[in-house]
Amino acid sequence: MNNQNKDLLSARKTIKTEIECLKALERTLDSSITKVLDLMQNTKGRIVFTGIGKSGAIAKKIVSSLSSTGTPSFFIHPAEAAHGDLGMLTKDDVIFAISNSGESKELIDILNYSKRFGISLVGITKNEESSLGKVCDVVLKIPDTTEACPLGLAPTSSTTATLVIGDILTVALMERKSFSKTDFNQRHPGGKLGSVLFKVSDLMHCDDAMPLLKERASIQTVILEMTSKRLGCVGLTSDDGKLSGIFTDGDLRRHLSASILTEEVKNLMTKNPKTTHPSVTAAEALKIMSENEITSLFAIENGIPVGIIHIHDCLKNKVG
Repeated sequence: MNNQNKDLLSARKTIKTEIECLKALERTLDSSITKVLDLMQNTKGRIVFTGIGKSGAIAKKIVSSLSSTGTPSFFIHPAEAAHGDLGMLTKDDVIFAISNSGESKELIDILNYSKRFGISLVGITKNEESSLGKVCDVVLKIPDTTEACPLGLAPTSSTTATLVIGDILTVALMERKSFSKTDFNQRHPGGKLGSVLFKVSDLMHCDDAMPLLKERASIQTVILEMTSKRLGCVGLTSDDGKLSGIFTDGDLRRHLSASILTEEVKNLMTKNPKTTHPSVTAAEALKIMSENEITSLFAIENGIPVGIIHIHDCLKNKVG
């Protein structure tokens, strides 16, 4: 068997082993999840995770997920805790201690501190009868299944299961709190993910920055407005203030003639133009512009224009 076949066989075996561990986790889930979620949702303090080695690495990832989805959390290193960082903990916090065996001696100081000051303690471990399991208020049990490691020693399946427990808690809390795209965007203002969640209202030009005139305006006035606002179009409104049409620089080129300056724009404008709403994501607005081969959209509320978004606004903010 060549190396490629051996590698694929090994990879599939690892995946299968870890899937079996997750199936066991699914079967063994019980009401402890609800008890833990109640603790997390009702705490007046922070969610604190601790663990040593690979358990610590998993704890940090869970903390990151919780913090970015509206649950204030932080990681405390067991060794640093014993040298002053225990002072970071308050009675209102909830501590999660992760240990595969439940016998990690590095956790002793944190466990003792939580008991001394009555801080809620949740254990994530394979062994409910371990030292960790016995002192915890609630235990979330990791399935005691085979590790994917060929020696059965290196934490592999167990760390995957722990990571999934963290995802379970993160997702359930998001659902309990009705955590929205807007909430997520506020915590991710940078990068691609944040830009995808920009709303039209975040990027649109408003008030005097909008190229907007009455539909009775002359073409000459429209050209001046289009030139000064530099968005390649002018929105036209009826007497009740509602958007009735749009006139673009493309329309100007198409209708260009010796008599165009004597025309009223309502005779040349595009009626019932494509529009959007301020609450729509910028990505959705960009999709409308791309599909209709246009470069801007007026955002309207109850028919009245409240802003305008240009394709350049989307591209500049890395939307799309």
